[in-house]
Amino acid sequence: MTAQHQTALPAQRRGPRPTGPGRRLRARAATATVWYLRLLALLNLAAVVSVPFREEVHEHNAGEYFTPYLATAGLISAALALWLAVVMRRRKRAAWVFNLLLAGPLFLLYAFALSQDPYRDHAFNWLSTALTGLFVGALLLGRAEFTAVGDRSNPRLALIVGAVGLLVSGTLGTLLVSATNRVAGASLGDRITYTLLRGVSVGPLADRVDAVHAPRWADITINVLIAATFLLVLYACFRAPRGTALLGEDDERRLRELLARHGERDSLGYFALRRDKAAVFSPTGKAAITYRVVGGVSLASGDPIGDPEAWPGAIDAWLAEARRHAWTPAVMGASEEAGTIYGRHGLDALELGDEAVVDVGDFTLDGRAMRVVRQAHNRIRRGGYTVRIRRHRDIPDDEMAALVARADVWRDGATERGFSMALGRLGDPSDGDCVMLECHDADGQPRALLSFVPWGDHGLSLDLMRRDRTGENGLIEFMVVELLLRASEIGVRRVSLNFAMFRAVFERGARLGAGPALRAWRAVLTFLSRWWQIESLYRANAKYRPLWEPRFLLFEKAGDLPRIGLASARAEGFLTVPRLPGLVRRTPKGDAHPDHLQLVR
Repeated sequence: MTAQHQTALPAQRRGPRPTGPGRRLRARAATATVWYLRLLALLNLAAVVSVPFREEVHEHNAGEYFTPYLATAGLISAALALWLAVVMRRRKRAAWVFNLLLAGPLFLLYAFALSQDPYRDHAFNWLSTALTGLFVGALLLGRAEFTAVGDRSNPRLALIVGAVGLLVSGTLGTLLVSATNRVAGASLGDRITYTLLRGVSVGPLADRVDAVHAPRWADITINVLIAATFLLVLYACFRAPRGTALLGEDDERRLRELLARHGERDSLGYFALRRDKAAVFSPTGKAAITYRVVGGVSLASGDPIGDPEAWPGAIDAWLAEARRHAWTPAVMGASEEAGTIYGRHGLDALELGDEAVVDVGDFTLDGRAMRVVRQAHNRIRRGGYTVRIRRHRDIPDDEMAALVARADVWRDGATERGFSMALGRLGDPSDGDCVMLECHDADGQPRALLSFVPWGDHGLSLDLMRRDRTGENGLIEFMVVELLLRASEIGVRRVSLNFAMFRAVFERGARLGAGPALRAWRAVLTFLSRWWQIESLYRANAKYRPLWEPRFLLFEKAGDLPRIGLASARAEGFLTVPRLPGLVRRTPKGDAHPDHLQLVR
């Protein structure tokens, strides 16, 4: 996206900053430990690919010499240092303890060795002791900065991953050694020992097994396999909690009370009632943010619910919860007003696209600009199609059950999609204010349905679209027009339709005088629209001549965007990952409501 479209929000940011000299010193000490680990990861990786450098490290890590903490010239130590740098940057308490338990005794051992001959005669040993001591000192000084907690199931999962991973990688490594060993007569024990030692280092450590001599590429392959296993174990040890507390009855009641007073502010407000989210409230209880934890990302959507004056308190509580669990905070689909307030708490903004909002009082089929829509509407109407509009509470239970069943049958694909602009259920008795549109053909057979959630007292927001694929083309457009023309029957004044991603790019890129960068970006999006509905959604919404309300993605650091993108794709149902085995999964808490059906907007 070009710079001119990246964000329309003010540049003011007042994120939390360390205050006082003591706090600043602790923060810098914590940051220093991260940079030490990053540097050691880089040096260890360089030692793996550079034979002279590796031999130099091994020379200073044996006999009368010793090297700084984690400087061992191997993929295992490189992976360990890199992963520890990542989790230390997220201020994980477990990572701080892990480093202190390793580096603290090592520093004491080095200090004792310097009092003995011949270790104190080598300047490099003094340097190694000084660097290790500085790292330990920085750990102790920055202790208060590492407050993020881990998942209680991590130790059990790490044991399972380690046992299975070591069995698989050790077996593969032993088979590889057996196939490539240049010395005859090696026993199984010799080959297993060689494999495990080679997994630790590609240096001379495994050369003491005289009965085995494998080629260099086999040594490196074994080291990579063991390092990959080690990384998986580290991930299992330090992964962020998954956020198992979901929306309970009391949270939903409080959210509904806030929506009753302030629901007209945000068309996406009702989607906060999704029951796969958790809620955090401001200290006054006058505002709330709902979020879902996906892949270590605390993913909120839309604006905070409630009184805007209480939004800062809810944002602070949500960010504190995210930092406590080392979650990456992000918001999908925030309005410009909310984005500005989030910006004062340290979040940056990226414009995602625009929401199409139709003012019912201004909508008409008259005029040349509406000719295509008018002709399509008349064609469907002449075919005998009719639309019935009802509140969910006015639909008998048996009819609602039939509608839910049809929506399931008409779903496009096996994967349920929708998060930020989808309620995730249909037919729940608590959603009586939702509006259902049913389209029947000339024979009275159901052919399509739309469901809208309330947007305050006089608005609707599109939640669900389903149609029979064997029916007439244009049924959805026919139903939308019918709703806009008959909205006064149910007291509706405005309707929020679909979200058009990167709408401004398509619109401005087609204008006279658009710059080359903007035209190129539009061409890329047009090409991608062959597989994803990007331009088509914009065109489908534009025909109703709506007002375009920009929506933003909010984030703390640009480096988190790839992770946030993956989490968003998972939440929306566009990307699925394998689930963990049942023995390491916990049942979510607080989900007191059955979801009848996962749906997509």
